[in-house]
Amino acid sequence: MTGHKRNIGDLQGEIQELFADLWQVPQFSGLRPGFRPQCDCYRTDDPPTLHVVVELPGVELETLEVVASGQTVVISGNRERPTAPAARYLAMEIDYGTFKRRLELGEETDPSRATATYERGMLKVTLPIATLPPASGAVPIEVIGP
Repeated sequence: MTGHKRNIGDLQGEIQELFADLWQVPQFSGLRPGFRPQCDCYRTDDPPTLHVVVELPGVELETLEVVASGQTVVISGNRERPTAPAARYLAMEIDYGTFKRRLELGEETDPSRATATYERGMLKVTLPIATLPPASGAVPIEVIGP
């Protein structure tokens, strides 16, 4: 036992994320409450940094929230469906609504030195690898637009 207590809700959310990643299916609640943005995560060595890139076309900067804590980053926001007055949809394939992605990074990061930029529908979060033991608690990261 590692001594870390885990909230059962967090664990359940992680399990649902794993299944959704494996089979790309809607979450178990039936209909998805929003959409599930696609993410890339990669590491560079000079300097040691983790990079997270999230595809968020149509999301307004003001709705984005990025919070990092040690080995985790949580990205949330909302993509509003544009109003189409007096329209009759022939197809509705684009997902809208709220979203929340929790990514386990696999390495301790220093959220106090993290940065985030959002341009042309792409969110880029840069998280330096921690050189000292991480501070406890979550740190909000300001997202800067163009």
